Amino acid sequence: MKLLVLGGTHHVGRAIVETALERGDEVSTLNRGLSRSPAPGVRALVADRTDTAAVAAALAGREWDAVIDTWAWAPRVVRDSACLLAGRTGYYGYVSSRGVHRWPWPTRADESAPLVDGDPAGDDSADYAAAKRGGELAVLESFGERALLARAGMILGPYEDVGRIPWWLRRLQKGGRVLAPGPADAVVQYIDVRDMARWMRQCAERGTGGAYTVTGRPGAVTIGQFLETALAVTGSDAELVWASEDLLRREGVWLGMEFGLRFPHDPTPTGMHDADVNAAFAAGLTTRPLRATLADTWAWLQAEGDPAPRPDAPSSDTWLDPAAEQRVLDQL
Repeated sequence: MKLLVLGGTHHVGRAIVETALERGDEVSTLNRGLSRSPAPGVRALVADRTDTAAVAAALAGREWDAVIDTWAWAPRVVRDSACLLAGRTGYYGYVSSRGVHRWPWPTRADESAPLVDGDPAGDDSADYAAAKRGGELAVLESFGERALLARAGMILGPYEDVGRIPWWLRRLQKGGRVLAPGPADAVVQYIDVRDMARWMRQCAERGTGGAYTVTGRPGAVTIGQFLETALAVTGSDAELVWASEDLLRREGVWLGMEFGLRFPHDPTPTGMHDADVNAAFAAGLTTRPLRATLADTWAWLQAEGDPAPRPDAPSSDTWLDPAAEQRVLDQL
């Protein structure tokens, strides 16, 4: 395939580029060319996505079999790119989010769950859910049934720049008593970025369109299994000390937010980790074992160091301030 990746240097975009190259695709990327050198074999097109004229100039005279867009901010940017590419490609895959569904998410929700409002011409990225929904509508305007809306759940694995797994692996590496967000049998639902990338590339090859919830099987992994496996892959001698949800809430400690187990406004959110993913799996989605995700993330951190966080990523103290951790550990 001739594939264009809008983005292509961070997290999902990087995984898509690497997956496509492994499949022997002819890969182009379009980004500002500032944060990371293109992978060997990639044709790098340089333009600021917010500058429509610059994007048009970079795309001039070129065509692709498929485009995958990783943009996460103002929907207008997606709309402009989709309009420019409507005559240059037959397929547009958009990395969206489960966040486009109206809160609170119902339990066992599938793609038909209620959606937030979005404006495809919107220029505001402050409301993430509305921005992603606006991006979806922008893609549909130009590509209709030839558009894939990949509504991702929690995306983990190598290249993660939100700071979930990297934060935990580094905390476990330090050793000692480590506060853990109980109960240990709470289920977490996630997708390895490389599994999502492989599936989106496969959908592009097959011309699969429509909206899909893209995350792992519900009930497959608990937070206890997750953190115990993380301990094993780091070789740490740290001790996990499980704190109840009630204790964490009383102490104003929101450990668990990084995995969507609780939120300040909703201590026990429903629908976060039991999404119905039958449609995506029927369309070919497969997932790798938890240990592979964590071990490969640890190997990447060891090789490349901690990534620069996304501009909209929380600070590390959002998950757990060291003083607060010690305060709760002292009680336990």
